[in-house]
Amino acid sequence: MLRIVHLDTAREFRGGQRQLLLLARGLRERGHEQRIVCPRGSALEAQAKAEGFAVLPQQSHGPGKLGSLLEVRRELRRGGFQVAHAHDGHGQTLSALASLGLEVRRVATRRVTFMPQGLGYWLRIHRLQYGPGCDAVVAVSKFVRDLLVDCGVAASKIEIIRDGIEIPAERPDATLRARSRRHWGLDPEVFVIGHAGAFTEEKGQDLLLQAFVQGGESLAGAHLLLAGDGPLLSSVRIVDLLRQSQGRAHLLGWLEDLTPFFAAIDLYVMPSRAEGLGSSVLLAMAHGLPVVASQVGGLPELVEEGRTGWLVPPASPSALAKALTAATSDREGLGCLGAAGRERAREFSDATMVNRTEALYRRLTSARGLEVNHRAGNRWRG
Repeated sequence: MLRIVHLDTAREFRGGQRQLLLLARGLRERGHEQRIVCPRGSALEAQAKAEGFAVLPQQSHGPGKLGSLLEVRRELRRGGFQVAHAHDGHGQTLSALASLGLEVRRVATRRVTFMPQGLGYWLRIHRLQYGPGCDAVVAVSKFVRDLLVDCGVAASKIEIIRDGIEIPAERPDATLRARSRRHWGLDPEVFVIGHAGAFTEEKGQDLLLQAFVQGGESLAGAHLLLAGDGPLLSSVRIVDLLRQSQGRAHLLGWLEDLTPFFAAIDLYVMPSRAEGLGSSVLLAMAHGLPVVASQVGGLPELVEEGRTGWLVPPASPSALAKALTAATSDREGLGCLGAAGRERAREFSDATMVNRTEALYRRLTSARGLEVNHRAGNRWRG
């Protein structure tokens, strides 16, 4: 049995938090003990507690917040934890500082592609986060791995472990499709395009809306469903593009269960300007949907042009509009693309992600004898 602390500093509940819980569930099934350190009052705290996980809520995770840092350090020492796994950048800073001098193996997951506050800032910070303060870095895609190497992180320290998803036993059936469409006021025969994600600049919902509007007569009978919330949801640009769609683009808000959403649509679109991997694309493919995605970040590692969907140049509404038009004009072909996508998605199961992460933990702890020491009942003092 391993003892693991997961650290995450986000207040919202998005892809990274979903992946943390997916990992924690799998590790719990394998008998490992875990704690989840997250902001007090965050969505992750509520969900983790609802699922029966031990949670250590914090008021703030800023690296300068001494009280939070000391509390996490006490927890690491008191519980004899062997692994501290940070699931975001601020979490890794907290992990590195709180575990100084302790016999704890530190793992950091990197899932984003941006470098905060400029290259100089990044190069200074990563020396702590991904240098001596880290024993292994999990990159969610080859693209993220290459970016880390370019920024000076040792290649030997990086492990590519792609996000995992729960593969539904069956594709959504006609009954669920009809019920979902009735719920959102959609005609049974209309062509429906969908996207789910936080409304942020990098996700590119404005690009999708612009392409949808630019499609003109070719997309005149289609509808667009946008699931999610975020800071740009009520921006002037989004509001204006929604108006231009003439009632054919619909905001659904944040959806806890995406299965009805996937059942209602014919095509999934990922119009990102930047993307570490894109786990929502995997979910769409697992539900038997063809995908149109920007050719950025880790997305080309998921979507196979002509086999599971289309890849388009990033930040190009005109190219995106052409792909949407091509999809709507070949409904029969969409079925073949969706079937191939479902098979492709099986390669990214949650079990695979959990197995590979657990194996990484064991390699790190066995290298220092931590697992053996723990079984002997030893506790570490830093």
